[in-house]
Amino acid sequence: MDMNERAARNKKISHAVMIIILLLAFVCFIFPFVLVVINVFKVKADITADPLALIGSHGFTIENFPEAMEKMNFLLSFGNSLIITILSTIITISLASMAAFVIVRNNWKACGLLFGLMVASMVIPFQVLMVPLVSLYGGLLNILNHRATLIFMHVGFSLSMATFMFHGAINTNVPISLEEAATIDGCTRWQTYWKVVFPLLKPTIATVAIIDAMAFWNDYLLPSLVLAKKELYTIPIATQVFYGTYSTDIGLVMAALLLAMLPILILYVFLQRYIVEGVTSGAVK
Repeated sequence: MDMNERAARNKKISHAVMIIILLLAFVCFIFPFVLVVINVFKVKADITADPLALIGSHGFTIENFPEAMEKMNFLLSFGNSLIITILSTIITISLASMAAFVIVRNNWKACGLLFGLMVASMVIPFQVLMVPLVSLYGGLLNILNHRATLIFMHVGFSLSMATFMFHGAINTNVPISLEEAATIDGCTRWQTYWKVVFPLLKPTIATVAIIDAMAFWNDYLLPSLVLAKKELYTIPIATQVFYGTYSTDIGLVMAALLLAMLPILILYVFLQRYIVEGVTSGAVK
């Protein structure tokens, strides 16, 4: 066997091994979701007896969904989560993209300092700021239990990462010659940004949108600290009604989890083709 045949065989073997590893990783990641889908159509006794069975001994049931929606006040919780997630995501994308544009296109020392502080802030854990944050907004300012407060906090915590991603995208994928041409044609700085720069950032916008929307939608810790009134509960907080001191209705929990996952899954399906392109858009110049 010559060296070319040996190299081709080794390449096929390595490719097969990689496929097997990826399939195993896929199974590990998808298994919890499959488990939820299987058990959501069972009664509690069947879930406890055999969670891996496709159909329980009591048969197929959809009673978990209406009961879960009623107990967690799903429509109100869904509306709260939707408002908070959409507004937080839109504000984050708008502010981060504009901040990145100013930082990239100006050589001011303040821009470099601001960008450095943003990057540094990304390594600070939320748990470090949790207690002083609640003390400040609750004890001193007394502005907890408001959706606007939660939106403001979501934007604040996500702005640094979003600005970092837009910074790389603008620096790499937006030629300054396009902006100069727009200026020659009579566009103001504001018009140049919205009509020339912002449309070119579509892959990064989609990436930031799915990452931040998923984080805002699934967040439990921050809303649980800010929102104490039941009429303001988001879906992750509303699901705590199914967890009792001595027992947990697993079927209702599964139904609530599936209902909570659907909007993010739908959003991901529509934006998935932009995800990889957006993540890698600022990686190489």
